[in-house]
Amino acid sequence: MKNLTDRLRKIELVIFDVDGVLTDDTIFIGQNGAEFKRFNIADGLGIFIAKKYGLKIAFSSGRQSSATQARAKELGIIDIHQGTADKIDFYNQLKSKYNLDDENIAFVGNDLTDVNVMRQCGLAFTVPVSPSIVLKSADFITKKSGGAGVAREVLDMILDARGIDEEKRLP
Repeated sequence: MKNLTDRLRKIELVIFDVDGVLTDDTIFIGQNGAEFKRFNIADGLGIFIAKKYGLKIAFSSGRQSSATQARAKELGIIDIHQGTADKIDFYNQLKSKYNLDDENIAFVGNDLTDVNVMRQCGLAFTVPVSPSIVLKSADFITKKSGGAGVAREVLDMILDARGIDEEKRLP
């Protein structure tokens, strides 16, 4: 666990896949084509707190979604990538933009489109119900499932490793 704690302390940017990580992998599409997704409120608070302590947060999704865009806007996420399964270019753009090394970047993914980034980043997380190749590519498998507080779990781990206990996180 010490090695994990050391690695967590180095993280400055966390990139979250959206569908299956920030959501439960379900979309609702109405008759008029309107799309709805269910996001976890505890994840949102975790993102707000993490940003307060200097962590950079980004969203990356293979699907173009107005619901994802709206959630990113609500949380003040400026780095968002949607509409292509190739996430490695976005990863490298952020790495350059923030002048980071791989060891400073964590990625949380759950499916095949996430594996390349998971293999390059400093710390890769996934959810328990991911395909086997994704599970094998992860450094850590969350206890929570997608849409049920994964972001909060990961961000709490990083803040804990930095010595920012829950008492300090109170508003």
